[in-house]
Amino acid sequence: MHILNIGLNHNLAPVALREKVAFSEEQIRASLARLTCGHGNPEDQEMVILSTCNRVELYSTGATRDTTFMETFLADVHGLDPDELRPYLFRHVDRDAVHHLFEVASGLDSLVLGEPQILGQVTRSLELSRGIGTARALMTKLFNAAIHTGKRARTETPISQNPTSVSSLAAALCERVVTDLPNSKVVILGAGEMAELSIEALRKRGVNRITVINRSLDRAGLLAQRWNASAATFESMYAELLAADILISSTGAPHLMIGAEMVASAMRTRPERPLVLVDIAVPRDIDPEAADIPNVSLFDMDGLNGKLEASLEKRSQQVPEVKRIIHEEVDDFMGYFHSLHVQPLIGSMRQQAEDIRANLFDKAMKKCANVSEKDRQNIEMLTHSIVKQILAEPTRVLKEEANTSSAARVIEITRLLFNLPTEERPYTESDHSEIQMIGDEAPTLERSEA
Repeated sequence: MHILNIGLNHNLAPVALREKVAFSEEQIRASLARLTCGHGNPEDQEMVILSTCNRVELYSTGATRDTTFMETFLADVHGLDPDELRPYLFRHVDRDAVHHLFEVASGLDSLVLGEPQILGQVTRSLELSRGIGTARALMTKLFNAAIHTGKRARTETPISQNPTSVSSLAAALCERVVTDLPNSKVVILGAGEMAELSIEALRKRGVNRITVINRSLDRAGLLAQRWNASAATFESMYAELLAADILISSTGAPHLMIGAEMVASAMRTRPERPLVLVDIAVPRDIDPEAADIPNVSLFDMDGLNGKLEASLEKRSQQVPEVKRIIHEEVDDFMGYFHSLHVQPLIGSMRQQAEDIRANLFDKAMKKCANVSEKDRQNIEMLTHSIVKQILAEPTRVLKEEANTSSAARVIEITRLLFNLPTEERPYTESDHSEIQMIGDEAPTLERSEA
C-alpha cells in the first residue's frame, strides 16, 4: 500500500490551466462519487481532493507507486486530455507525499507564506471526502496529522503572525500601480470572504469610495453596510466600470463575468482615464483579452507576488523552525504508516497463536468435566493473557523495525520462526483497527480554527 499525491499549483501551472481543473465543492462530491462507483479503480481506494485558488491536488492510496490512474481521473472529470496536464503536474509517493501535504497545511507552499486560510481548506477537503466515503482510516489519519502539523506551526512559531491573504496582495498591488489610491473609486465584484478581505485591506490603505457588486443585492448590502460602502447588482456593472479606477473581482462563478467588449466599450467613453482590473478568482471572472485594451491594466492570480507582503521578511525567518516541526511530524506519521505493512504479519501471528490456544484449551476442558463455569472463564482469560504477553515483544520489534532498512529481513525471519506462509495476505481496512489495538491513537477528525 502506498500514499500517492499529484497536483498542480501556482509554482508550476498558469492560471489558464489551473482554472480548467478547479473544483467547486459540488464538483468534488460528484467526482469522488464517481470513484466509489468503480470506473476502473479498486473499491477500497481512498482519495481526497484539495482545490483552492492556487492549487488542485489529489491524495490517494494505491497498490503501486504508479500515479497514472490519478492523472487520468483528474483529466476525465474535467473533460481534458491527460497529456495536457502531465507537463505541469508534480507527483509524490509515500514520505514525499506526506511531507508535501504537511508543508501545504503549514503554509510553506502558499503564495502568501504562512497564510491561515489553507489550514481550513485542508480540513474542509477531508470533511468532503469523509462525507462521500473516500476518506477512511488512512486518509483520515494522514489529513488529521497534517492539520495537527499546521496548528503546531502556527502556535509554536510566528509563521502566521500578522497574517495576510491573496486579497491583501491585491490591495498592495493596487497601491503600487495606482498613483493616488486613497482617492480612487474602487469596485469590488463579489461579496464573499475574499471580497471582504479586499475591502478591509483597501480601507487600511485609506480608500473611501468603494462599491460592492453582487448577484444578490441583499448580500452586497450586508457587506457594504459593514464597511460603509455602496452596494449594487450585476445590472449596474457597466455604469460602475465607467466610474471605476480599480475593479477587484473574486466571485465563485464558473464562467467569465466581465467580457473584453464590455471593458472596451466603457473605455471608449473614458479613453484617457486608466482602469486597473485585478482578477483573484479561479476560474477567472474577467476576459484575459481585456489586457489588450489601451489604458487597461489587468492582473490575475499569476500577476500577484507574495513578496508584496510587508511582513514577509520576519515570517521567512521562521521557515527553518517550521520545517523542523514538519520533519518531526512526518517521522511520527511514517512510523505509523510503515507499521501497517507488518500488520498482516502480526495478524497472522496472532491468529496462529489463537488457534493453538483455543485447541489446547478445548482439549484441557474436556478432561476437566468438574470445572465450574466461573473457573472455566477464569482459565480462558488466563490463556488469552499468556498469549498476549508472549506476542507483545515480537509485535513491538516488528513495529519498530518496519521503519528501517532491515524490515524485509526481520519479516522474513519472523515468518520462518513462527512457520507462517510466505504469501502476505492483502492489506485491509481492518488493519488500521488492529494497529489501534497495539498502541496508536484512533483517528479523529480535527477541525481547524482557520
